[in-house]
Amino acid sequence: MAFLSLRNLKKYYEQHRAVNDFSLDMEKGCIWGLLGPNGAGKTTLLRMVTGIIFPDAGEIIFRDQPFDPQRDQQRIGYMPEERGLYKKMPVGEQLIYLGRLKGLSAKEAKTRAWEWVQKMELTAWWSRNVGDLSKGMSQKVQFIATVLHEPELIILDEPFSGLDPINANLIRDEIFSFSKKGSLIIFSTHRMEQVEEICDHIVLMNKGVKLLEGETRQVREQFKQQQFIIKTYPLLQQHDFTDKPFTIISSTSDRCVIQLQKNVSPNDVLRKLIEEGYQILEFSELLPSLNEIFIRTVQQQTFSSSIEAA
Repeated sequence: MAFLSLRNLKKYYEQHRAVNDFSLDMEKGCIWGLLGPNGAGKTTLLRMVTGIIFPDAGEIIFRDQPFDPQRDQQRIGYMPEERGLYKKMPVGEQLIYLGRLKGLSAKEAKTRAWEWVQKMELTAWWSRNVGDLSKGMSQKVQFIATVLHEPELIILDEPFSGLDPINANLIRDEIFSFSKKGSLIIFSTHRMEQVEEICDHIVLMNKGVKLLEGETRQVREQFKQQQFIIKTYPLLQQHDFTDKPFTIISSTSDRCVIQLQKNVSPNDVLRKLIEEGYQILEFSELLPSLNEIFIRTVQQQTFSSSIEAA
């Protein structure tokens, strides 16, 4: 049984299908990247998972039981894209208050809040109002409020917005730490390079439906196009010889990207180049980025929909 199971979820707003028959199983200790263009249904899906809104159909199974917001809220940490801190309330007082709402005692909430504020380098702001903080610092306070009660399910919607690289690394390291401790993390962002770096699983949705899911590496393997990065001595040139089993797509001063011909294996390429007297200094497969997969998949869905409509 999955730690969190979404089964045939549907949420409609009049004629708009925000989420349409969406299913997904997620295990503890995994970091899932939730991807999709604007209007794909991501925020609606996350709000159903957190109990903010309820599905029109389908069910959510959390920890082997039907999801009950009143019972399960204290096991969830949700960081929405629209931040919800009280600007006229001091940082420390606010974290203690939010921790108590999640079931912590006043003493425990204060202890944990102070430890987190030290870890996030915010001690000088403990007694200052949130409204006095920069966007990046308030972002760190929002993250602390999300994880202060050590939730088993952590949902992060654009958690790195407004953060410089140093503070982004602080948040990233804590995400990895919670994952190692067994928390399930759902991470929504438009920045594909962050997903590739952080997430071990991804799910791509558009127009309310799931387009693909799987382990990040396997998804990239699924979309590979027989392209390789190769470094040789001397440097390969397009006109070097005509009977070659590949095409040079691009080149720099010391390496090339090649596209293998149909039914040609990497060994065929290496054998041919060695026969021609080249030294092979580097040879590695070029997998498509998540950004390329994202664009290709969404465009394919749009094209298929237009064909069906016609």
